Amino acid sequence: MGLNHWIICAKSVFRKDLQVELRTRYALGAVLLFAITTLIAVSAALSSATVKSEVKAALLWIILLFAALSGLARVFVREEEAGTAPLLRLSAPATAVYAGKLLFNVALVFAVECVSVPLFLVVLPPATVNFGLLLGVLLLGGIGLASSSTFVAALIAQASSGKSALFFIVAFPILLPLVLIAVQATVGAFDAIDMHHVRAQADLGLLALYSLVMTTTSFLLFEYIWHD
Repeated sequence: MGLNHWIICAKSVFRKDLQVELRTRYALGAVLLFAITTLIAVSAALSSATVKSEVKAALLWIILLFAALSGLARVFVREEEAGTAPLLRLSAPATAVYAGKLLFNVALVFAVECVSVPLFLVVLPPATVNFGLLLGVLLLGGIGLASSSTFVAALIAQASSGKSALFFIVAFPILLPLVLIAVQATVGAFDAIDMHHVRAQADLGLLALYSLVMTTTSFLLFEYIWHD
């Protein structure tokens, strides 16, 4: 009974956020506009033939990072601004709330990746692409990005002012290791050198470990933050 109630609450939180987003399109519109605008600016400034795979990998994750961060903080800030956070605290277990918010942010990150990455590959095409490896990096990196950002969003949601700036300040050092690992792994996906492929496969393990540690830690600590 307890598990069924937890699952129902998590689904309800996810469904509510999804319905709000489909109605307002605030977060999705913001992240997609940022990603597309940045890609156009980068393509106008750089020539694809002269850009190394390392630079392309770094540009891809910088675009994904800042595009996602521009919308991920809204999941908890919206509850505080609308005054629905107290009701949510009373009606659902804390971990179920986090699970629902995390699922929504994972879906948002994947939506950004589905639009941004194909466009990036057209605008700045690498010499070669290992699509299986790239998909693994995007999947694990996206989960880690959403998990860390959701937890940070909960931390800063009750701040009296400057939530956006505070979110970036707190999130950046937490997400920096993820971005560095993801860039190294993406270099392997953009390069035909076997040594880079081997290192990229090891980086996939690090991305999986990062996502596991951050998600587990967030679930363990979220209740204290949510009810503080």
